[in-house]
Amino acid sequence: MIEIKNVVKLYGDKKALNRVSFTVGKGEIFGFIGHNGAGKTTLIKAICGILDFDEGRILIDGKSIKDDPIACKKEMAYVPDAPELYEDMKAISFINFVCDMYDVSAEARGQNIERFAKIFGMQDELNNVIKSFSHGMKQKVALIAALAHNPKILIMDEPFVGLDPKAIFDMKELMKDIVKNGGTIFFSTHILDVAEKLCDRVAIVKNGKIVKVGDMKEIRGDKSLEKVFLELEAK
Repeated sequence: MIEIKNVVKLYGDKKALNRVSFTVGKGEIFGFIGHNGAGKTTLIKAICGILDFDEGRILIDGKSIKDDPIACKKEMAYVPDAPELYEDMKAISFINFVCDMYDVSAEARGQNIERFAKIFGMQDELNNVIKSFSHGMKQKVALIAALAHNPKILIMDEPFVGLDPKAIFDMKELMKDIVKNGGTIFFSTHILDVAEKLCDRVAIVKNGKIVKVGDMKEIRGDKSLEKVFLELEAK
């Protein structure tokens, strides 16, 4: 579903992404792991068509994000690490605004909004103004808006940051359900024990380069993911 081929992103002379290549398959939960400044958010924004890149190709379900960005974006939803919402809008108005952009029917959006608001305990908050919400509540609004149009690909940057323990548990269960139904999830995280238990495959990035990528069992061997990561960071 996602093909990343020799992607390079330059900031002056610095290579924020240095020949990054890997694929994310349909029905997979794929974790993207690295230290702060390793290139995680840069690549995620490039995949979503938010940030241009200098070399290489990024394909979404066989389509180029550079050549056919609208078609690619119709296939996916993006949840950033810091919720970027219109804070003077009511939560339900913002979610409906996103649904309008994706041409979600009134019936489908009603069912989806009700379902995801219930999962995240937001049923009684949707008519409130977003600027009155905590960070975690804003994150939940962003997640509901992202999921309301049933994206084939869900891309998230540090999705568990700011969520309470129950919301984290519910989010993990929801991610498993999405891939069981043929969806694909690509996300970055610093919470390595969550990635270890949740991901089918993982890529570890260091200073803009992929240092390890593969099946979770293959990456771990007889070690924890945390130990593997710390050993690679120390090299």
